[in-house]
Amino acid sequence: MKKKVSEYMDLPYNFIIQQIKDESGCYYYARVLEFDGCQSTGETYEEAFQNIKEAMQGWIEAKLEGGFKVPKPINANGFSGKFVVRIPKSLHCKLTMEANKEGVSLNQYTLYKLSI
Repeated sequence: MKKKVSEYMDLPYNFIIQQIKDESGCYYYARVLEFDGCQSTGETYEEAFQNIKEAMQGWIEAKLEGGFKVPKPINANGFSGKFVVRIPKSLHCKLTMEANKEGVSLNQYTLYKLSI
């Protein structure tokens, strides 16, 4: 059974709203993390938030009308905090040496490098 637009609108989707200062002035850019291409702007944070909610509603309506699935909200509960990545032996060696030099584990050092 298909959900209605209002049911999707009540789900805890992730909004990203950032202030932009460029040649056109200062404004706020908003997007829904889970919805590719769902974006909007506003002169204030509040306006950008209202505009992205409207854009989100239209995005969901278009997906449902087209017979497409609407992604579920992303939340931290579904993640273990662990992932495996393969890297070249030379990079593995370099990172291990740098971690040893800093006196930390390779995991700690990699976390540090990923967070900067």
